[in-house]
Amino acid sequence: MATDRRVIHTAQALVDVVVEVPALPERGQNVMAASMTRYAGGAVTTLLAAARSGASAVHAGVVGTGPNGDLVREVLAADGVVVATPPLPDLDTGVCVVLVEPTAERTFVTTLGAERRLTVAALDRCAPRPGDLVCVSGYSLLEPTRDPLLAWLEALPVGVLVVVDPGAVFASLPAEVRDRVLALTSVWTGNAEEAAALTGAAEIERAAELVAARLPDDGVAVVRDGARGCVVRAGGRTVVVPGFPQHAVDTNGAGDTHTGTLVAEVARGAGWVEAARRANAAGAITVTRRGPSTAPDRGEIDAFLANRPG
Repeated sequence: MATDRRVIHTAQALVDVVVEVPALPERGQNVMAASMTRYAGGAVTTLLAAARSGASAVHAGVVGTGPNGDLVREVLAADGVVVATPPLPDLDTGVCVVLVEPTAERTFVTTLGAERRLTVAALDRCAPRPGDLVCVSGYSLLEPTRDPLLAWLEALPVGVLVVVDPGAVFASLPAEVRDRVLALTSVWTGNAEEAAALTGAAEIERAAELVAARLPDDGVAVVRDGARGCVVRAGGRTVVVPGFPQHAVDTNGAGDTHTGTLVAEVARGAGWVEAARRANAAGAITVTRRGPSTAPDRGEIDAFLANRPG
């Protein structure tokens, strides 16, 4: 099924420096790592998941000049993702150091680079049109990217869907910023902890209802709950979409893979519940693989779901 709807991501494309450690060191102490690998991550993970599920995907953020920016562009190009802006000269893309423990728990340290030099003019290069799904990360709502991003979002054409992945930072933003973003949000998709932080509800069905109540009338809320799946609140109905528990070796990128698959399926014409089921499958597959950009393609998701009920 082909459509002209695109998945556009406005967030930061970074390089993840993934370091496997037996445990986090105590403050001021050292730990010996088992491995270190560089991956293109951040918005890249969501965009690759969308492209591999058959959507036309566009990165609207800023990419730097240097080895990190080169890696980001190379990885996106390999899956046909369009980078809308030319490289920013004289500044490279930043890195996110990801410490991965044997339990698959992750700890992050992020630097700032070219990806934070966002402008309205840069975002305009993706030329959004009605029907497109524009993805926004809560981490882009921090300075210095917040103001140009919000100004651009508020000027989007009618019919563009704004998809907000809040991240852990969203609930701590100033109330006026949260309200401004939620008023623009067509789809809110986050994990159970993020939903609870925003709504105060620990039970995910209730949290999804409370999130949806803060969105425009036709807004959709998706709350992920790890291996248990997710909840979709759309059109006044709340649907629990079961997950597919797996033995996880690396959960890095699982949430972004879920989001990318979800929006790609909707761009291709699927309903929210069916899109969420395929997103659950994509997340289940990716946690069995090491690295942040291990999203499956459509054929892999089809094969995974072939012998599962529903």
